[in-house]
Amino acid sequence: MITMSSRFPIGIARTATVLVALLVAACAPQYSAPQQVQANNPSVTYKFNGDQELLQANQSATTFCNQYRSAAQTSSITASPEGGKTVIFECVPMPVVMTTAGAPAQPFNPNPTYTYSTDQDLLDASRNAETYCMNNGSQRALSTIVTNANGTKSVTFQCTR
Repeated sequence: MITMSSRFPIGIARTATVLVALLVAACAPQYSAPQQVQANNPSVTYKFNGDQELLQANQSATTFCNQYRSAAQTSSITASPEGGKTVIFECVPMPVVMTTAGAPAQPFNPNPTYTYSTDQDLLDASRNAETYCMNNGSQRALSTIVTNANGTKSVTFQCTR
């Protein structure tokens, strides 16, 4: 038969164990996952007048973003109060280029031409031409802009090896 005096030390031992466990848990450092407050990609802003300067700004933005191993993407194009326009490029991670093995080869055109009507269309054409030239082992070197009879504009890029 167990008497009250023999149960008392067991109760104290259990209580002490629970208190020690609580004390250890309370003293342990409390870590939480860090929470991102804000993230910005690097960006660069250029003022320009006309299509040729916009193409130069695009090339400069590409060079700027290359240092971050990123691609220049147009964030906005706005009219400047003092005249001309302002373009902001954001440096974004480069997309993974997928190849299509077994696809029929297209004949290489060293002078791809694009028709455009807006500044954004011109920037898109410039990026498309750059990708086209690079995928064919060339670099884009020169561009020529002409106004067509119907009022649209065309830009021709020259791929050089």
